[in-house]
Amino acid sequence: MAEYKCFDCGKKISSDTIKKRVRCIYCGSKILFKPRAVKTKVKAI
Repeated sequence: MAEYKCFDCGKKISSDTIKKRVRCIYCGSKILFKPRAVKTKVKAI
């Protein structure tokens, strides 16, 4: 089960809530993102 975060308030939102409504249930923002578990480093060549 994936978790999303609100871009405005930073609270976690479950994927079950996203299926019903694509808004933050806490602040009403439409901008949600899925945080990465592992950080990746990119080297410039």
